[in-house]
Amino acid sequence: MKEDGASDKPLDIAVLTRMKQFRAMNKLKKVALKVIAENLSEEEIIGLKEMFKSMDTDNSGTITFEELKAGLPKLGTKISESEVRQLMEAADVDGNGTIDYIEFITATMHLNRMEREDHLFKAFEYFDNDKSGYITMEELESALTKYNMGDEKTIKEIIAEVDSDNDGRINYEEFVAMMRSGNPDLITNKRQK
Repeated sequence: MKEDGASDKPLDIAVLTRMKQFRAMNKLKKVALKVIAENLSEEEIIGLKEMFKSMDTDNSGTITFEELKAGLPKLGTKISESEVRQLMEAADVDGNGTIDYIEFITATMHLNRMEREDHLFKAFEYFDNDKSGYITMEELESALTKYNMGDEKTIKEIIAEVDSDNDGRINYEEFVAMMRSGNPDLITNKRQK
């Protein structure tokens, strides 16, 4: 316990929970979160930056599987080796075997950051290259290919999952709904009839 009565533990458990939620997200959402993470201010991520530095024991700027395995228990979380491997694979968006700083922030930033309309719009614009107000299959493929995720099956799955009006493309409202889905923090007071 800290002097103000706040526990040291919840942040660490929350970070682990966020990594597990991130693991379950579709690839469009992961890349969109990466775009948001790249645009966050220092103040918004100061605690996560410290956590990254504490896990990156060789100061290489990346976290290896071994560093993640050693770092998570120090945060007070009991986690099996297979869970560590799953988190590693989920957070390693570019698939190079390590978690870089932006990948770490992407997987662990608090999901309520996504509620901010300016962050969501910036991420949508990243995918909507021609500024048509829609993310087409081609634009989705182009953006995901940059992160080695652009296979046709994945793209069709994303469109099928997110395109609620079935017009073959993703509009801003569908994008926002996808970004906010599966996040209990954002569902309260959001559903109006």
